Amino acid sequence: MSKHLLALALIAPLVCAAAAAEQTQKLHAISIHGSPKYGPDFKHLDYVNPDAPKGGEVVLSGFGTFDTLNPFILRGVPGAGAGSIYDSLMTRVGDDPETDYGLVAESVEVPDDRSWAIFTMRPEARWHDGKPITPEDVVWTFDTLMTKGSPRYRSYYRDVARGEVLDARRVKFTFKVANNRELAGIISEMPILPKHYWQDRDFERTTLEPPLGSGALKIEAVEAGRSVRLRRVEDWWAAKLPINIGRYNFGTIRYEYYRDGAVAFEAFKAGAFDLRIENQTKDWATGYEIPQVKAGLIKREVYKTQNPARPQAFVFNTRRPLFQDRRVREALGYAFDFEWMNKTLWHELMSKVTTHWPNSELGARGLPEGEEKEILERYRGRIPDEVFTKAFEPPATDGSGNLRDNVRAALRLLGQAGWTIKNGKLTNAKGETFQFEIVSAQPGIDRLVLPYVKNLERFGITATFRVIDTAQYSNRVDEYDYDMIVGGIQQSTNPGNEQREYWGSAAAGIRGGSNSAGVKDPVVDELIELVIAAPSRESLIQRTRALDRVLLWGFYMVPQLHTPGTFLAYWDKFGRPAKSPTHALGFADTWWVDQARAASLEQRKASMKN
Repeated sequence: MSKHLLALALIAPLVCAAAAAEQTQKLHAISIHGSPKYGPDFKHLDYVNPDAPKGGEVVLSGFGTFDTLNPFILRGVPGAGAGSIYDSLMTRVGDDPETDYGLVAESVEVPDDRSWAIFTMRPEARWHDGKPITPEDVVWTFDTLMTKGSPRYRSYYRDVARGEVLDARRVKFTFKVANNRELAGIISEMPILPKHYWQDRDFERTTLEPPLGSGALKIEAVEAGRSVRLRRVEDWWAAKLPINIGRYNFGTIRYEYYRDGAVAFEAFKAGAFDLRIENQTKDWATGYEIPQVKAGLIKREVYKTQNPARPQAFVFNTRRPLFQDRRVREALGYAFDFEWMNKTLWHELMSKVTTHWPNSELGARGLPEGEEKEILERYRGRIPDEVFTKAFEPPATDGSGNLRDNVRAALRLLGQAGWTIKNGKLTNAKGETFQFEIVSAQPGIDRLVLPYVKNLERFGITATFRVIDTAQYSNRVDEYDYDMIVGGIQQSTNPGNEQREYWGSAAAGIRGGSNSAGVKDPVVDELIELVIAAPSRESLIQRTRALDRVLLWGFYMVPQLHTPGTFLAYWDKFGRPAKSPTHALGFADTWWVDQARAASLEQRKASMKN
């Protein structure tokens, strides 16, 4: 064999291997695992009415106040709907939670290892001022969010190395890691901002000037701190795309703000706004015994989806020395009497939280087995022994209000942590008494907090509860200036990169981040990376259960409750599709104002007054 032939023979396998590694797929949609539900030629989503009428006004409520229409920075409290005026490269739908479908991008190209993604943008994509949405806008948005946006973007996009303009219609994102199956979808959902609009404005300042957008809605009017009105864009560039047929039907959406929950409830019953998601079980159980409901003017339902329920909990700030001992955190869980509260306060409408993924296959259950157990065995000795020997269950009572057994169990744990009762107060070796503050911006939540505070007194603990205004609360949470808050994370059916924000060590010190509890645990960090790298749906389930179990036994929260669904009340003026989305409420984008029903409603209201 000649030297030239030998060289070709040696090079050929390398060329083939490189070509194989760079095999790409050009797709109309991209899934984390499996295949998209909708093919490239679909006409419309299954859960819409493609002939839904457009128009009509919807009035909704906001809570507290707001002082900016830029929701992408840390400063200020954004107004309702401020983020809904922007399109993205691709978007999720309500019945295929693992997939992103093309919106501004008509297609996406990815290699098998998903180490990069190239998006080809639609030439017809336009801003509301008529100018085209360009690859330059996309790259500018990414760079701006990473350098001037809220710190959570730097956490969320940390594995995105760079964005670059390839030509007039194509933009490429290169990732720092391969085989992170979620990254292409994550970057595709980034809201695209107009470079030409912001280039002469200070992006890092709050503003009440309605920004330029590209979506189905535009901000039409603002009354500072009191109301935001959005209007449907009649000539929206994307209105006729199959993914948008039958969607975004309301002519205007107006948010009216209320600083008091009780006032807002009375306003709803008086017809001041059209739809209410009820978060007070007492009101849901007894507050709707009114003529408007009995006559059918107000409709009620418990709306259920296949999403995990949102767990509510008391969240410890483990940055505080007081809560850095796991035994202390476990002990304080014995003061929350779910059974008594559910019977006495919540009309037995609530369910106890036993996982960070309630009502989902992703939550830990029983004892670990299979792949989950294999994963956890790697960390034996670095995680609590109970992970392997006990199914996690929060403390329970008989519902009578008698906490004698709970008090004994709690004091035993507190004693192991160096706390003893002296003169009726829990005290440590330095003579310091155990006291802390719970803060919230929700006045109505005192019905939940105050019984917990009362029970803590039995442990010799002094806990105070303080309600503060929305702006002050937002600032204190951003600065982690609290001992305990009432919170909880709405998890998705496809956990992944966002878990770094919720529980990752790096996020614990980021101002304005989402790691409210301040979790800093190398094992948790490693489990998060395993979740992100899950090669299949079944593996994702097992890895998420392992993460959930370690977090539960870390006692970063005192689990409280979750609802069986969304408590929904609305005035009878709407039409809605025959089929509902499996993973979304669908109100904002699939319902419509039924003009005949709305007219009838006004007549029935008038007749009730006469």
